[in-house]
Amino acid sequence: MEQLPQGIVEVRETHGGDFEMRVRAGAHTLIADEPRALGGNDFGPGPYDLLLAALGTCTAMTLRLYARRKNLKLRDVHVRLSHERVHVEDAGREPMPSLERITRQIHLDGDLSDAEAARLMEIADRCPVHRTLSGTIKIETTQLSV
Repeated sequence: MEQLPQGIVEVRETHGGDFEMRVRAGAHTLIADEPRALGGNDFGPGPYDLLLAALGTCTAMTLRLYARRKNLKLRDVHVRLSHERVHVEDAGREPMPSLERITRQIHLDGDLSDAEAARLMEIADRCPVHRTLSGTIKIETTQLSV
């Protein structure tokens, strides 16, 4: 299988289960699936798991890069994320609008001053994936002929 160019991700059905997908990114391959409770076989992370993983890895990498550049004594970064859809009360409108909420918890381990830790927490919001998710996203869809 040829390597995909940098920045291209390809998703294809495996036909091993209703929702089992092969995800290719560059030279890497992984399986995505839905949990059994949603009709999948739970052979891999689901779509929201992958979205949270993108934000979590970008956050940790951004913090590591900043700490290295500023010579901070950051030993370890631990990021835990969750996603939920929160229904918003809106004067009886049906269907009730919802708000997507991602909760991100960051643990910084190291010999850091309070000011350094506070600055790292500010820097977390500057990771590129966070900026993408917080901004206006336009998704353009076309039909691919393979």
